[in-house]
Amino acid sequence: MIDSFRELDPVLQGFLAGGLGWAATALGAAVVLLYREFPRAVLDAMLGFAAGVMIAASFFSLLAPAVELAEGMGVPGWLPATVGFLAGAVFLRIADAIIPHLHPFLPMSEAEGIETQWKRTTLLVLAITLHNLPEGIALGVAFAAAHAAALGAGADVVGAATFGGAVALTIGLALQNFPEGMAVSMPLRQVGVSRFKSFWYGQLSAVVEPLGAALGAAAVLLIQPLLPYALAFAAGAMIYVVVEELIPGAQRSGRADLATTGTIMGFVVMMAMDIMLA
Repeated sequence: MIDSFRELDPVLQGFLAGGLGWAATALGAAVVLLYREFPRAVLDAMLGFAAGVMIAASFFSLLAPAVELAEGMGVPGWLPATVGFLAGAVFLRIADAIIPHLHPFLPMSEAEGIETQWKRTTLLVLAITLHNLPEGIALGVAFAAAHAAALGAGADVVGAATFGGAVALTIGLALQNFPEGMAVSMPLRQVGVSRFKSFWYGQLSAVVEPLGAALGAAAVLLIQPLLPYALAFAAGAMIYVVVEELIPGAQRSGRADLATTGTIMGFVVMMAMDIMLA
């Protein structure tokens, strides 16, 4: 099955990998069909785990391959890593400032972005959608980079970007998407939204992930010199999400030690997967 997946077009690989991320989000959101509430301590640990996964993925699956690919192209490794990383963070900062959204478990008075009269449901979905977009881009770029490196297209660097590394990124992001689905559906259920609607809005927040993956892969395949910049861009966007939302959200209820432990475990799991599969 893995060999068959390896032979697919990288745009389709990215789309399917993003689809797995959506499915994991939907699975997390589906918890609301069984429970009206979920132990906040468990969710804090899971959000911390998600943060650790994204931190490790940003380096091992994105930044490190970006540096090696750039050097294989004859470009100083630090240049695309720096430019791309900053561009990704700035992009998310601008989107965060413009797009109306509300982070889970916060009151409406703390909604961010341009002031609007949109409902809490819409703002919650938009908050997680903002987080899933860079994840989708990261998946698409990772598969495109692995494809280019395998063909020797512009980079003669063994191990710079590998199919196994892209698969590890897919698994890691799917694992951390599970609590994100819960983080949308559970707050909605707690304020009186029906089970099905809470689930629907929870899974809806990840629809952008397969689309972002396909677009990301297609874009960098068309302009292959952008590959190292695109990898670093995805890393910068993901780290912005970790620092701006996941870590604060995991520690908001006062369980800092538990959330930190989750972060460490998430980092170790993602690091190990990337090293084993690369």
